Amino acid sequence: MEQDQDQHLREIRVDGEDVYQGHFLRITRDIVQLPNGKHAAREYVRHPGAVVVLPILPDGRILMERQYRYPLQSVFTEFPAGKIDAGESSLVCARRELWEETGYRADSWQFVCRIHNAIAYSDEFLDLFLARGLHAGERQLDEEEFLDTCSMSLAELLQAVQTGQITDVKTVIGIFWLEKILNGSWTLPAMPQP
Repeated sequence: MEQDQDQHLREIRVDGEDVYQGHFLRITRDIVQLPNGKHAAREYVRHPGAVVVLPILPDGRILMERQYRYPLQSVFTEFPAGKIDAGESSLVCARRELWEETGYRADSWQFVCRIHNAIAYSDEFLDLFLARGLHAGERQLDEEEFLDTCSMSLAELLQAVQTGQITDVKTVIGIFWLEKILNGSWTLPAMPQP
C-alpha cells in the first residue's frame, strides 16, 4: 500500500500502448512522468496472475514437479503452479492446477502469501497455498504439458536450494515459507485469500 510519505517516489502514467499481445502475455510501453517532472519510458509484461501450491503428502514429504522450461533450455524442479484463468479465483485455480498437473486433490487449503516475482518488468503476482490431506488420482495434463512428479523431504528441498539445484524463485520462496510453517516458527496469516 502506498504511503503519503512515498509521494516523492511516484511515477505517473502520461501515455502508453500495448506493443505485443500474445496468448496470455501482453507487453506494454508507457510514458511516465518522473518525480522530477521529466518523462521516461517503462516497458513491462502484463500477466493475469498465477498460483503456487505447496502440497504436503500424508507421509510428510512434499510433492514436486520436474518440467522443461524453454526460455532457459533446462528441466526445473518446482512446485505445482499455473496461470489464473479469467474470472477464476486464486483458490479455484490452485485446486485445478494441483489436480490437472499431479492428479492429487487436497482436503485442506490455506492461503500462505502473495509474492511479486519480477517487479522491474512485470505486474505478475503469485498466490501461494498450502495443500494438505492429499488424495491421489489421475492427472489431466494439457495437450502441450509434459512433466514428471516426485516427492522430496523438506531437508532435501533446502539442500537443493543451497546447492543451486533449485533456482526457480517461486519454489525457493515456497520452500522458505514451508520451512517456517512446518517448524512452527511462523503461523499462516489470519487474512482472507485475495
